[in-house]
Amino acid sequence: MKKTVFLALVLLTTFFSFAQDITGQWNGLLKVPGAQLRLVLNITKTETGYSATMDSPDQGAKGIPVTTTSFENGKLSFAIPAGRIEYNGELKDQIVVGTFKQNGMEFPMNLSREAIEKKEPKRPQEPKAPFDYYSEEVTFTNPKDNITLAGTLTLPKKEGVFPVVVLISGSGPQNRNEELLGHKPFLVLADYLTKHGIGVLRYDDRGVAQSKGDFKTATTADFATDVEGAVAYLKTRKDINGKKIGLIGHSEGGVIAPMVAAQNKDLNFIVLLAGTGLQGDQLLLLQNELIAKASGATATEIKDTQIMNSYCFNKVLNSKDDSTLKNELTTYLSGILKDTPKEQKPDGVTDEENVAMQVNQITSPWMLYFIRYNPTKALEKVKCPVLAVNGEKDLQVPPKENLGAINKALLKAGNKNITIHEFPGLNHLFQECKTGSPNEYADIEQTFSPVALEYVTQWISKQTK
Repeated sequence: MKKTVFLALVLLTTFFSFAQDITGQWNGLLKVPGAQLRLVLNITKTETGYSATMDSPDQGAKGIPVTTTSFENGKLSFAIPAGRIEYNGELKDQIVVGTFKQNGMEFPMNLSREAIEKKEPKRPQEPKAPFDYYSEEVTFTNPKDNITLAGTLTLPKKEGVFPVVVLISGSGPQNRNEELLGHKPFLVLADYLTKHGIGVLRYDDRGVAQSKGDFKTATTADFATDVEGAVAYLKTRKDINGKKIGLIGHSEGGVIAPMVAAQNKDLNFIVLLAGTGLQGDQLLLLQNELIAKASGATATEIKDTQIMNSYCFNKVLNSKDDSTLKNELTTYLSGILKDTPKEQKPDGVTDEENVAMQVNQITSPWMLYFIRYNPTKALEKVKCPVLAVNGEKDLQVPPKENLGAINKALLKAGNKNITIHEFPGLNHLFQECKTGSPNEYADIEQTFSPVALEYVTQWISKQTK
């Protein structure tokens, strides 16, 4: 009798194992600080086991190769070492209950066959068509790099001659709305300015959306030539007052605007929204320290990170050969990683891969240029009116250090029209916030403080009278 029961259990277990088909599409919602990302895992059966690809619809990524995929005894695992990604879960009632790991951080994430309907965040300031002003899809060229860029030009009316500003986005690949974490700050800003009589040209960064070119190989100086192309285009239009063209740059855009203004004496004004006044290495060290504190890092962790970053940045500043630089950074970071406890290392990534990723990031064309660039060099040549504003709680571009450096450089230039202003309670995106941490950006419904919008608009209106 006992043999019969045992055999029945074996048969039942065997049948259940065959019934667990893991192939096909699995959908999950990854909830990380400040954002929610849909992930899709596509699993296929192979002769030796399983293979898979991953999609990230909210980041526009599709068909990301998954390096390893396994499914055994109801447990699913996959890894993408290049992205420092690892997932482990267990199939229960047609739902994989598991944990997503990346860069040493862990987040619960379940996978199911059901498509994920992502809840759209509330963005009450985002304008909706139809708009009560003229809007035109435009293209213009950067003749220096032979690139065609695409954007949107909004004017108060179709007929007339208007002052206009060019919006310059911050770091990272940005579309014309500077869209991030469900916010579209450039759309909100352009709408407000246009309704108050000021035309706006906003455009997709090179290599982003409808603009041509290669974003990955470009530096801040290259992006400045894109802005020059935008200004040259506006001067060809009869509905634009060529003597009333200005620039508004946010974050890295606030570095680019003075670069262009220093070379182009025809600009009417520039506005720096959280623009930087510190050299890149100094800014990054200060930024990393403040964000780490806000994220709960210990004093020891912050100190160790600052020592490591300072060493790497100094190597960049003093290096004259990129190949030698890569070798030196690889040797240094390999030594640090060797002494790092295993539990502090990212899962699914070898030490060699980890070091290579960090070295490649530090020695990318953009980062090398940014670390070495001192924005005061351009600011000391800017003669046109300048408005430099910042949020009191900005942790990415701290206001005290950067506004002070900007003001000092402009005074050295002999600039007679300088306005410096710090908005109480605002963060790097000019949102009303609690701490200023980037983790808050997505959770805040407000996209751009109405107080800041009004202040900037009134200042521009005075310059364009």
